[in-house]
Amino acid sequence: MLSQKAKYALRALLMLAQHDKKGLVLVADIAEQENVPKKFLELILLDMKKHGLLHSQRGKGGGYCLSKPPGEITLGQVIRIMDGPLAPLPCASVTGYRRCSDCRDERTCSIRKVMRRVRDAMADILDNTTLADAVAGEVDEKILFYAI
Repeated sequence: MLSQKAKYALRALLMLAQHDKKGLVLVADIAEQENVPKKFLELILLDMKKHGLLHSQRGKGGGYCLSKPPGEITLGQVIRIMDGPLAPLPCASVTGYRRCSDCRDERTCSIRKVMRRVRDAMADILDNTTLADAVAGEVDEKILFYAI
């Protein structure tokens, strides 16, 4: 399940993608427009900056902007930064694999096999959908393509 923190991060980055090449955007403006608590948003934006997705400038005329073009930042990247692995179970994760403590035989576990397919389908969509796609409204077409 997507955390509130990840949803706020996506909303903030999508807003910044809409303002791409128009200059820096104040945290207060992002918070107000996206209805996100300012203090929480500040922490989220600092995390995104630390991971190389944002650039910031302090002082008068300061604010945040994307550090890469919107077409180079995927929703999967953002969600992994905020929430960690996409898999619904640790044993189905590619980046955060952990064997389940109550599993008898991981190779034959039907739950693991299904959850790995779920993880792979989510990753396929999220890792192939960029901020630019979402801003341009191309998300529905991508999801339909992957569902077929």
